[in-house]
Amino acid sequence: MSESFGRPPPALQFLRGLAGERHGPVWSFMVLWALVMLVPLVGLVVWSFLTIKGFRVSFDPNVDAYLNLFESGRWSVTVRTLRIAATVTAIELLLALPFALWLAKGTRSNAVRAMTLALLTVPFFLSVAARTIVWRAVLGTKGFVNSALMWLGLIDEPLDWLLFSEFAVHLGLIGPYFPTMVFPIFLAAVMIDDDLLQASRDLGGRSIHTLLHVIIPLVMPGIIAGIVFTFVPMLGADVIPALLGGGHAHLLGNSVHSLLTALNYPVASAMATVILVAMVALLFVLRLLMLRLGGFGEVFEGLRR
Repeated sequence: MSESFGRPPPALQFLRGLAGERHGPVWSFMVLWALVMLVPLVGLVVWSFLTIKGFRVSFDPNVDAYLNLFESGRWSVTVRTLRIAATVTAIELLLALPFALWLAKGTRSNAVRAMTLALLTVPFFLSVAARTIVWRAVLGTKGFVNSALMWLGLIDEPLDWLLFSEFAVHLGLIGPYFPTMVFPIFLAAVMIDDDLLQASRDLGGRSIHTLLHVIIPLVMPGIIAGIVFTFVPMLGADVIPALLGGGHAHLLGNSVHSLLTALNYPVASAMATVILVAMVALLFVLRLLMLRLGGFGEVFEGLRR
């Protein structure tokens, strides 16, 4: 009894043991990560070089799936997906950056901050289809927007491009992916020491100078994390384009789903591989940007203080 007095809890002892054993847990994690993440990705790439004849798989490597991807015009779906995802990510950044800065530094009320964060997490508990279907009643030819514009006399007939178009897909994607952009920027902004902001003001720096030369560099890791967490999942979105695109703005997720339904696994794998290469290129560019800005070292140093 006397020996156990003053000892840390067993859970804390376990965590300290993991921290002290450097090689064992690291290799275990790497093996687990390889099995869970790398093996499916490698299988995806391998599938893109195979063909299906009848219901049997031919293991003779070829590039027929990639040729089919370009000859059939399906490459345009990939380009459209990248374009829409990049556009919506840029819009999310423009909206989320000032909002996250206000939430982290602008408001001094913990109750307001807690309530806002709670409201941002509510959409994660709701079905994407249930949240998206509401836009049909808002953007339809007899919806709220068209009815209001006609009542105000701004238009003579309903605007049919509000729904079942790329505009509707853009608008539908903004809401669900807004929290994924806000949270990383908010976490980075919260870690900024208020003394740095006060020092900038004391040295005669205007608000715009403080923003550009103090705040933006410090929240850049959060910005890059928000771009990754927003852009990458958007590449696989299928529910929102299906409900709001009306067949006019299918994205990669819709095309892959239709190819899998038709048992055309090689072409579906080829489309996913092209997106995978684009994601790796994006991460490489972001890594170069972070190395130029000094990496994430400042963030981890701040966590230790």
